[in-house]
Amino acid sequence: MATWDDVHRIATSMPDVTERVREGVVDWRVKDKLFVWERPLRKTDLSALGAAAPSGPILAARVPDLGAKEALLASDHSVYFTTPHFHGYPAILVRLEHIEVGELEELIVEAWHARARRR
Repeated sequence: MATWDDVHRIATSMPDVTERVREGVVDWRVKDKLFVWERPLRKTDLSALGAAAPSGPILAARVPDLGAKEALLASDHSVYFTTPHFHGYPAILVRLEHIEVGELEELIVEAWHARARRR
């Protein structure tokens, strides 16, 4: 299963990526646009998720659009989830210890593309 070392290795292999640590939380940006980040669950998340709240490391990743988010949510409930905080926002939450490294790489590359594209 995937680790933060895998996230770091994959994210920093992409062009124009910077890694930032703020208040002990790590995020990765392309051209100063957030594309993947560590996302500890907050009190409101824990309250909303109740007994279904996962333990362990949580990664957040941008996705191209809400359709992609819904597809990931439907694909594997043991890996992907969301909270009310992310309602209407193109990002997905990932149980890092439950995702295979190859799938993590696909997710991070897609997140990078979603944020790095030229307008």
